[in-house]
Amino acid sequence: MNPPMKTAPEYLTPVPVEIVERGPKRNALPPRFPAERPGSGSMSTSLPGILILAALAFFTACGPAQRDASPEASTPSAISSTPRIALVMKSLANEFFLTMENGAKAHQKTNATPYELLANGIKDELDVTRQIDMVEQMIAQHVDAIVLAPADSKALVAACKKAQDAGIVVVNIDNKLDNAVLAEKKTRIPFIGPDNRQGARKVGEYLARRLQPGDPVAILEGAPNAFNGQQRRQGFVDAFEIAKLRIASSQSGHWETDKANQVAAAILSENPDLKAFACANDSMALGAIAALRAAGKLGQIHVVGFDNISAVQSLLKEGRILATADQHADQIAVFGIEYALQLLATRAAPADRETPVDLITQ
Repeated sequence: MNPPMKTAPEYLTPVPVEIVERGPKRNALPPRFPAERPGSGSMSTSLPGILILAALAFFTACGPAQRDASPEASTPSAISSTPRIALVMKSLANEFFLTMENGAKAHQKTNATPYELLANGIKDELDVTRQIDMVEQMIAQHVDAIVLAPADSKALVAACKKAQDAGIVVVNIDNKLDNAVLAEKKTRIPFIGPDNRQGARKVGEYLARRLQPGDPVAILEGAPNAFNGQQRRQGFVDAFEIAKLRIASSQSGHWETDKANQVAAAILSENPDLKAFACANDSMALGAIAALRAAGKLGQIHVVGFDNISAVQSLLKEGRILATADQHADQIAVFGIEYALQLLATRAAPADRETPVDLITQ
């Protein structure tokens, strides 16, 4: 019997995206969600003492064999009374995901309801096959829930469906899984994360206020197979079209600093009159900064990013990076974990939840 439904914390209810210029970073973790696991009942009898002892001896001898033979023995909930949550992330070479991992570990240590955390990530943003392998390893280990930041919005759906078929709760964070593929697989997986398009649009609008109609700008996109990368590019385009800026180039830096450096250098060579780089994450913004420095144009061309990683803090203060968006890397996995615990406790129908994203400026 499941425990009574509890009222979800405020942050788990749909909220509008909040954009706060120069707003302070939110370091406090959200309220804890107590996810109690189903308990087992007890049995009493009035048999004489000797018969009680005999009955207990019989069940002690037979109990393990009966559990192994039970159809429920292989399901995640039968493995342990303490929930086992797997956090599977993208590249841990990206500071954003290291911050995400650290936030999850801090939450696991202090959460009112104990749970076991298994956190891992791939070495680079394009290693989709390795991330699929990680999900399948978690299925084999019979975890209770998987909280996933997918490297590919389409390719990870099949592995997630396999996890659900094994009785594992799956929660999608950071990068939304593809709706069409989810429909094809006849499955629903809740997405817990920000509105990336709106966040990028606000960053783009802040940049556009420093430029003139007709000024040429370039976009450094994320991985083309990532929904959040597509949404951030579209958010920049929305802002630039309204401001009547000219998009001179839009190319993928695949989320990585070195690749973005190469792409930005080529764009600068082809567009000597360029006025700004809009980067779909801060790692690529650092690559654009490196390219500008090498070209002797640092400080002459604006750069904006997305994620508010610590590596850009000094550049924001110096004005080298004009603005970024903070989607709270230290909390985004926590949002997913809390929701996974809620689903384990209530077995309620999953639903998407929107999380905050803030505009950060100098």
